[in-house]
Amino acid sequence: MRYMVILRATSLPATPPPAELMEAIAKLGEEATGAGALLDTAGLAPSAEGVRIELAGGRLSVTDGPFAEAKELISYALYQVRSKEEATEWTSRFLKVHRDHWEGWEGEADVLRVFGPEDFAAPA
Repeated sequence: MRYMVILRATSLPATPPPAELMEAIAKLGEEATGAGALLDTAGLAPSAEGVRIELAGGRLSVTDGPFAEAKELISYALYQVRSKEEATEWTSRFLKVHRDHWEGWEGEADVLRVFGPEDFAAPA
């Protein structure tokens, strides 16, 4: 099963990410890749550089960022794992690395299953 993890920062310290955090993130990424769990990861540009496209009432609208009501998305990761619990464990470890190496940083992550063709019924 594939899971997409979306990470949001809810409180950023005034200091940049310390080198120890970046080293710990790289080490965790190497471990997850070596285990065959981590397929892809990347940082995301601030929402000020993005757009939101909505369809409501038959009307399509495009709104430029930033999106004031949203917490800032900072990265994503794509995992190939056996269960939601395994994806949750990798994600929890990522957040713990932040807790342990960047005082004052707070955030949240959504762990979302990615559907594939196997999740839909074959055409009749």
